[in-house]
Amino acid sequence: MGHEVESQTRGGAPQRRSGGMRPLHTLAVVAVGVVGVLIAFWVLSSIASIIGIVVKVVIIAAVIGGLVWLFSGRRRR
Repeated sequence: MGHEVESQTRGGAPQRRSGGMRPLHTLAVVAVGVVGVLIAFWVLSSIASIIGIVVKVVIIAAVIGGLVWLFSGRRRR
């Protein structure tokens, strides 16, 4: 096609080589990059949400545990 270039080697025989990426290949690379970025943001936001839920549960458990410890300790005295 039009994307191949002939060049001379030291022996004088012509050699065909590719002249770069075709537009369809460039579009495919860009599409894969965009999809990859979207998946990465989705995965990272999911992980951040899970970590946020775990932190909230730990804080709530600590507050409840602290209140139970506080009120159970005062009853014994």
